Amino acid sequence: MKRFNLFTPFVIAMALLFVAPATQALAEMAKWNLDKDHTTIGFWVKHMVVSKTKGKFLDYSGVVEMDAEAQQFKTIQATIQTNSVFTDHEKRDGHLKSPDFFDTNTFPTMTYTLKSYKKTGDTYTALGDLTIRGITKEITLVGTFNGVAKDPWGNTRAGFSGEGTINRQDFGMKFSKLLDNGGLMVGDEVHITLEVEVIKQKGE
Repeated sequence: MKRFNLFTPFVIAMALLFVAPATQALAEMAKWNLDKDHTTIGFWVKHMVVSKTKGKFLDYSGVVEMDAEAQQFKTIQATIQTNSVFTDHEKRDGHLKSPDFFDTNTFPTMTYTLKSYKKTGDTYTALGDLTIRGITKEITLVGTFNGVAKDPWGNTRAGFSGEGTINRQDFGMKFSKLLDNGGLMVGDEVHITLEVEVIKQKGE
């Protein structure tokens, strides 16, 4: 006949206490797809020191895995078609697609993957891997989570804003022309600007 161990109920209770919340937290994570109709993946660089040239990408996809209510993130991944770069100037866009910059024939996509983040007040600081021209560098993006809303068609949407800075030389974009005053015709620093909207997958 087995002896009843008074310690057994305590062990079971403690296991449920610690395991159940973890399982619940994982269940709250849902996948959200990037909405191209309401997202802008933009950038700007200095031109001839005195002005800014702005551009964006028109073709991309992405997935965010997050608990929107708790504002916690598990994964963020995005793939951008480099050939979709657009600055509203055909000749300049052609140059950006050339080997001087994105070399779109050789490197048709650029990618971003979130590695970690921290939250301070309403501000998120995210570390992630950005790959351009086959070169991967860790970059920092700073942004905000703008909230969640239901649209008239029953979709649940969420929005983000973010920005960061990279050096194009780090990704093999070596094109450079010096001006008479010693400045660069095209700045090395590329400023990233993000306005992102995502839609929660049905059934999540």
